[in-house]
Amino acid sequence: MENLTIASFKEKVFDYEKSKDWTFKGSRPAIIDFYADWCGPCKALAPVLDSVSKDYAGKVDVYKVDTETQGELAGLFGVRGIPAILFVPVNGEPSMASGFMPRESFDKAIGQLFGL
Repeated sequence: MENLTIASFKEKVFDYEKSKDWTFKGSRPAIIDFYADWCGPCKALAPVLDSVSKDYAGKVDVYKVDTETQGELAGLFGVRGIPAILFVPVNGEPSMASGFMPRESFDKAIGQLFGL
């Protein structure tokens, strides 16, 4: 798992300053966790995302965005509550889920959205 800054987000996910139309820059599907250190459900989600990251290594990239330090990115996706999970397929539009998700929900979403 990698923490994204605005610069690394533009490089690895989407450069929203160069294009208004969604163009994913990654070569693998991605899951992006919008979180904050003070958020209880975010802390509960961390080990779930860690296991997803390990089990899907090489197939799905898992990123984290700290909404306290990277508020511009949270605003870009209209994040109003955390945790918020952005599922980004290689082709197509990303989709957002809000709140804590159990591991089974990640596996189901990865299967449905990413075909894995």
